[in-house]
Amino acid sequence: MEQFRKTLTEIAKIIDGQVIGNKDTIITGICGIKEAKKGDLTFVANPKYLPLIKHTHASAIITSKEIDSLSMPIIRTENPSLAFAKMVSLLSPNHVMHPSGIHSTVILGKNVKLGKGVAVGPYVVIEDNVEIRDNTIIYSGCYIGHHSLVGKDTLIYPNVSIRERIVIGNHVIIHSGTVIGSDGFGFATVRGMHEKIPQIGIVVIEDNVEIGANVTIDRARFDKTIIGKGTKIDNLVQIAHNVVVGENSIIVAQAGISGSTAIGNGVILAGQSGIVGHVTIGDGAVVAAQAGVTKSVPANTKVSGYPAKPHNIAKRVNACVQNLPNLLKTVNELKQRIASLEARQNGAG
Repeated sequence: MEQFRKTLTEIAKIIDGQVIGNKDTIITGICGIKEAKKGDLTFVANPKYLPLIKHTHASAIITSKEIDSLSMPIIRTENPSLAFAKMVSLLSPNHVMHPSGIHSTVILGKNVKLGKGVAVGPYVVIEDNVEIRDNTIIYSGCYIGHHSLVGKDTLIYPNVSIRERIVIGNHVIIHSGTVIGSDGFGFATVRGMHEKIPQIGIVVIEDNVEIGANVTIDRARFDKTIIGKGTKIDNLVQIAHNVVVGENSIIVAQAGISGSTAIGNGVILAGQSGIVGHVTIGDGAVVAAQAGVTKSVPANTKVSGYPAKPHNIAKRVNACVQNLPNLLKTVNELKQRIASLEARQNGAG
């Protein structure tokens, strides 16, 4: 591949940025701020990393528009992370070799419909009456249950299980080990025995969703479990039956959502957060890492702690908890002083 060599002016046009400093600075590579060397372009999106600028050897930095100037050339952009990602794609194009064609070991059921340009890797099982639309790629070892629909331009990595009657939209990415449409966790206890309740609903994954590795999304007991368009789900997330996740939300690793919960649009569920069933998380809400949500959260609210409460209150509660050792010491000292005063009083009496 021809060596990359561009001026900051040329790069600014690519990422729609504004150069501050020497516009003729030559960039020959791209790297993280700690590892960057002369000739490299790097970026700073989070203000907490600004001190690293003093130590970087990069020749220029992509920053946000709030940065006026630095001791080196910068390119100011609306979204430094997105601009940097664009440059990474330009310098290091993705050469992943996806499967092509239909492998000879694929098992196709009856009445399977494959669109134009569909690719299916080795040892995939596609059951009866499945439809897979144009340009979708399915890697080896996947299973797609009967009467399921997979939209166009979707990418399914190895060992994904998609159960019966599932609907997958267009431009969806599903990473390895994920199971979509497993039975919801529903049981009725009768005379000490847990009797299984049939789970006869489906799962609908809307367009432009990305689902990480080893995610489990349960089918609804009735009706649908829904993941709204544009939502991104990290690895190791559990989504229970009849959950509805809105559009463009983010669910981070090891989060768990109990059944029949409604998650709004643009919600962030941070890592290891847990949501009880039958509550609502409003649009734009943020649930902090390891928070335990036990009741509904209003829109545009940040909650943390367990049980989850507004973040500013949770911080004050946590500060009090951290001060408990000192508080206990003070109480013990006061008890001793009171005991001493009572002893003197009794002696004087």
